[in-house]
Amino acid sequence: MPVSDSTADRPPVRVFISYAQDDQEHVERVRDFYAFLRSNGIDARLDLPAAEAPQDWAIWMLRQIRQAEFVLIIASPAYRRRAEGDARPNEGRGVQFEARIIRDEVYADQQAALNRFLPVVLPGSSTNDIPVWLGRLSTTHYAVSEYTQEGAETLLRFLTGQPYEVAPPLGMVPRLPPRRGPALPAGPHGGNLDALVRGLADRTWARNEAVIQAQVRQLLASGGLDLDEDDLGVDVENQAEARHRIEIPIAFAVVEVRGDLNRPGVREAAVRSLGHYIAAHSSAIGYRYTAVLTDGAEWYLYRLADEGLGSVDEHILVAANPDADRLLEWLEAWLATNRHIKPTPQQIVAKLGVNSPAHALDFADLHDLYNQYKHMPSVEIKRRLWARLLTTALGTNFTDEDTLFINHTLLVVMAEIIGHAVVGIPPDAPDTSAAAIMSGEGFAVSEVWGVVERDFFDWVVEVPGGEQFIKSLARRLTRFAWNDVAHDVMKVLYESIISPETRHRLGEYYTPDWLAEEIVAERIDDPLAQRVLDASCGSGTFLFHAARRYLSAAQRSGVSNADAITGLVRHVIGIDVHPVAVTLARVTYLLAIGIDRIRDEGRPSFAVPVYLGDSLRWAEESTLMSYPGLSVDTSDDREIFTDQLESSEEQLLFPDRLVDDATRFDQLVTEMADRATTRRRNSRPPSLQATFERFGVDDEDQPVLTKTFKKMCQLHDQNRDHIWAYYVRNLARPLWLSRPRNRVHVLVGNPPWLAYRYMTRRQQASFRAMSSQRGLWAGATLATNQDLSVLFVTRCIELYLRTDGHFGYVMPLATLSRHQYAGFRTGKYLAGAEFVEVAFDRPWDLHKVKPSFFPVPASVVFGRRPSSGIGAVPLTQVPEVWTGRFPTAIASRAEAATHIARTIGELPPTPPPRGSPYAARFSQGATAVPRFLFLIESDEAPRLGAGSGKRAIRSRRSPNEKKPWKTLGPLRGIVETQFIRPLYVGNSILPFRCLAPVEAVIPWANGQLLSGRDEQLDRYRGLARWWRSAEGVWTSHRSSDRMELIDRLNFRRGLLDQIPSPGLRVVHNKSGMYLAAAILTDPTAIVDHELYWGPTESLDEARFLVAILNSTTLTLAVRPLQSRGEHNPRHFDKYVWQLPIPAYDPNDSAHRWLVALAVRAEQVASDIALPAARFEKLRRQVREALVDDGVAADIDAIVKTLLV
Repeated sequence: MPVSDSTADRPPVRVFISYAQDDQEHVERVRDFYAFLRSNGIDARLDLPAAEAPQDWAIWMLRQIRQAEFVLIIASPAYRRRAEGDARPNEGRGVQFEARIIRDEVYADQQAALNRFLPVVLPGSSTNDIPVWLGRLSTTHYAVSEYTQEGAETLLRFLTGQPYEVAPPLGMVPRLPPRRGPALPAGPHGGNLDALVRGLADRTWARNEAVIQAQVRQLLASGGLDLDEDDLGVDVENQAEARHRIEIPIAFAVVEVRGDLNRPGVREAAVRSLGHYIAAHSSAIGYRYTAVLTDGAEWYLYRLADEGLGSVDEHILVAANPDADRLLEWLEAWLATNRHIKPTPQQIVAKLGVNSPAHALDFADLHDLYNQYKHMPSVEIKRRLWARLLTTALGTNFTDEDTLFINHTLLVVMAEIIGHAVVGIPPDAPDTSAAAIMSGEGFAVSEVWGVVERDFFDWVVEVPGGEQFIKSLARRLTRFAWNDVAHDVMKVLYESIISPETRHRLGEYYTPDWLAEEIVAERIDDPLAQRVLDASCGSGTFLFHAARRYLSAAQRSGVSNADAITGLVRHVIGIDVHPVAVTLARVTYLLAIGIDRIRDEGRPSFAVPVYLGDSLRWAEESTLMSYPGLSVDTSDDREIFTDQLESSEEQLLFPDRLVDDATRFDQLVTEMADRATTRRRNSRPPSLQATFERFGVDDEDQPVLTKTFKKMCQLHDQNRDHIWAYYVRNLARPLWLSRPRNRVHVLVGNPPWLAYRYMTRRQQASFRAMSSQRGLWAGATLATNQDLSVLFVTRCIELYLRTDGHFGYVMPLATLSRHQYAGFRTGKYLAGAEFVEVAFDRPWDLHKVKPSFFPVPASVVFGRRPSSGIGAVPLTQVPEVWTGRFPTAIASRAEAATHIARTIGELPPTPPPRGSPYAARFSQGATAVPRFLFLIESDEAPRLGAGSGKRAIRSRRSPNEKKPWKTLGPLRGIVETQFIRPLYVGNSILPFRCLAPVEAVIPWANGQLLSGRDEQLDRYRGLARWWRSAEGVWTSHRSSDRMELIDRLNFRRGLLDQIPSPGLRVVHNKSGMYLAAAILTDPTAIVDHELYWGPTESLDEARFLVAILNSTTLTLAVRPLQSRGEHNPRHFDKYVWQLPIPAYDPNDSAHRWLVALAVRAEQVASDIALPAARFEKLRRQVREALVDDGVAADIDAIVKTLLV
């Protein structure tokens, strides 16, 4: 948006951003918005920079609000709750203070306040989060769709005084006859659309159905929906009943207009009328018909369901500020009448994403189909196999839910439709059946293989109604220009439908295009000669850029299209264990080739080399190799690849010699499956002798294949046959690629980061065994910090990378320095009888690229597999640090390059050669989680009291609780006081001072912990009721059944090691920016897992340690050893004790002087009158007081001498 001369000379507009810190993700959105405003000349003010220095925050906020020309109120659930007075007094005091100031101004002069206090809705937020007293539905708000001038244009124009609409000169007033209602706007498009929508939203005039219908027709015809008057019909047969119904046959839709839907009975009567109409039309034409009911101001979308019309979505115009563009975008998303839409991320999200009306329609229809037919045997087996693969891929984070299976089915159907469109096969053509789309029949005719196969998700075509669903979906998807892409649109499609919460839970984070392209460019320097494998290809981002790189090189070298495609599919290969990812990656591969190359007359037949498979080969030593070849279990077990089979009765077995020849194996398995399914059910399996002769099967392999064929016939007889051929052909690919002669020159990708704690028990056993053998296992104490990434990379190098081959992988930043990755960094791994060595190159450190694109800081690790005798090169080179801020989710490589600075960083820190003798003394506290099952507060006692030795209590709640616990109700009860103990949590500790502890129910009696199964528990009636209620809640909502509640509390003896109390204890925080430590004297108190504790032999020794722990010197010394969070190092854990903190020596004058300084520091800390504030602020206040006193500097001076 260019700046006009009139605005260029103005001083910058000053705005203050008022927001709530809902969570870190929301804070990052606000931070990005703040940076965007400043980059566009807006003098935006935010509290985050100001927090770098001490502030009187009440004065600071008051000044900011008074001095700002505008105050931008960022809508969020926490802001609304606090601004409307629904928050606790100690929750978000800053927001509550700001809101009081703003409310006063609104009350004093509402119009002036509304011109200055502007509600802003950022991406991911909703207008429902705007405080009611700001007129959520009746006043203007500013929606920012993205941090670009286009995405925030309305707000930028208002702030900078650059209106989009400028009033034209006044003309002569015409003489007009009187009439009811506003005049109908004339003209096709432009500014009249805004006036037209304002008229539709205006309920103040005498609304007439005929006028509203005319306005709606004009909106449809002139609103950029690719509709004209000829496309808008009337229901001639039922005109008397329908009255003002607008038919849109090309969109299989109807719009019914009523005068006022708020009048009693109007909406209900219209819905009944439309229900009969939609049912008749859907049945007659074989397509899904949709309906919208509107009175101009309110728009309701309906679909036909079993019980009649079902409401799907709605769009309500705000009278004070009706948004014509958003209404038209909403209409087009379900009408699907535009053509040749460029599939940008923004368009995909708006028209197909989870919040679009189109997705609401599709999901509702598919949900109905699945619910109706989910007990069909073929549907059941596909659902089970889907669940087994995802359990293997995602571990215990995966939950076998209908919603996820339906969304995965929808994604795969969409991807396969898009795949047809890419190659020029019109999936919406009348002669293209849904079954043909889902089986890939059109691809087979064109000799393009491996794109669409019968898989887990083609159950849709097997059930009544599936044909109609798929054809309706195809009509909408073909309006996109899928050949016009420059990035992985399948990734965007996936992320637009699967919610961020689900992706976070499943650990599904796809690499941004700019980074994938950089890694591909870094590793592939001879595209026409190097074979490339992404063994965890996801949606195909790396494959897309590797394929484009190959084809560009082919074009520069004058290679024909036929040879280029033939060479490409031999040189760029993908594998993934996620069935949805595989389908998306196959279509991504086609998109990379491009429609022009695919339609070229000289194009050869080819197969897309993207396979469903277990690249890691979890248990080669067991399941897959328990028989000399490939074995696939057909039982109903939820996991694959990780369990030793007891019998071959449920296996499909294929000899090794056949698996080694991929082409012959595919054809043989396909023929065996065809013969098993074309025979009459329950008949005798036919002979395979002719098949064996044609494929040259060795005599010794024939009995195994005959037994396998018999099993395939049985599966067909049981209606369980439809998937196994697909399943087997794909699982064989990793085995084939691991043959030395088939190994690749380059490995690239983003390996799975599945944490050890989220693996299933079988996965954990396999992981530990395979990691231990290769020197990657860091020990049980670090098990929960380990993840699958390094084993995956090591295994891929071992199996698939040839000698002198190169690799580049996106990895956790911790790989470069943390102890749990030490074995990986050596570059030496024993794999069975083979010793694998790696020569690492300089890695990339990406933690300063913002906003972050993964949940933890990332790096990229490079290396090669050297020739024998050259030797390993450990991962010790100084990393190249990348720094920059840009839209990391959607930027291209070229766009990212303009924002990134690349510098050589610091040497990866290594632990000091000697640690502290105190390391063995300090332990983590008890895991009192979920909090509300343990932490309590007093409740109102019964009228007659709680009784002697008992208290009425209830769960202590916190806004920091996580799902599902935060949604559950509190526990209440009367519990014996002997089981209520003080509990010191993380925010109980300040430097040199303890705050009051919270209280917790601890089931300890007579020298033992009591669980719900212990008979002794029943001696204590109150405790028994509370504890068994808590156990019931835990059992019903825990994510895994590995641990009982009592085991959770005592995880790694975190509780029992404290009982009985060892006397004096030193405690310090587990995480944070600064260490805080204090002395704990209460022998009855329990220390929580947010703290570490250690016993001391004397008060002087305790003070000696507390002085060291609270020193700035120690915090800075431990920082290089810590793992990083989003912005700063976050966990201290026991890294503190890797430093050379000496044992206390009362004869050492420096030690005695530290004790004296600790006494002085205790006095300074205790003298501070602490306000009611968050613990971070209180800790900062104590640290500042220690600095002002000078004792902090004195302590630091001594500690520096001790840590040498």
